[in-house]
Amino acid sequence: MKRKKILLAAFAITGITIGGLVYAADHRDSPAVTDQKTDITDVYVFRGQDQNNLVFVANTQGLLSPAASATAQFDENTLIEFNIDNNNDNVEDLVIQAIISGGKMKVYGPVKPSETGKRSSIEGAMTVEVGITPYGGGAPVIATGTGGIKAFAGPRDDPFFFDLDQFKKIIGGTAPGFNNPGMDTFAGTNVMSVVVEIPKSALNATIGKLNVWLETKKKS
Repeated sequence: MKRKKILLAAFAITGITIGGLVYAADHRDSPAVTDQKTDITDVYVFRGQDQNNLVFVANTQGLLSPAASATAQFDENTLIEFNIDNNNDNVEDLVIQAIISGGKMKVYGPVKPSETGKRSSIEGAMTVEVGITPYGGGAPVIATGTGGIKAFAGPRDDPFFFDLDQFKKIIGGTAPGFNNPGMDTFAGTNVMSVVVEIPKSALNATIGKLNVWLETKKKS
């Protein structure tokens, strides 16, 4: 595939120790991003079922109804990019990139990027490609590629739990705190998800910690 220049559209950020779980969430954005295929809702990084692996999850296009989920698609002009800082200098040392082409999600990396910051090029050789799991399509489609890297792409139930109504009451001073159990504001809504599982050994962590942030970038 030709190297393509990509322009930054949106991002969320998180950090993770090698054994832990961290996520970042953002379900409301500016009008320029809201309801766009570039709109990031969540980024998750956690240890895989195989404890030698880490799982990277990028969720976009939040608050999809079941009807909207049936027709939702990834954008062929939008690059989904996990940025990985493995030496704690807050600059990406590795990237994992995913972009749909020909009806399949193609994943590149982890690889050292040729440029950092707001612009990216598609880097290196493709490591795995996976077909898109359709909404209500039964078992998820999971593919395994180079070096045991695994990937999934398609609609999923939004895993983020938040009681927005109770939060508004707390902010308004009419409630002292959250209820247990609370009400899940995002119940019944879906996201478009890209999941990549990678051996920890491929991430070159030298300090036992990774800083990870997610970007979606539109072709310029």
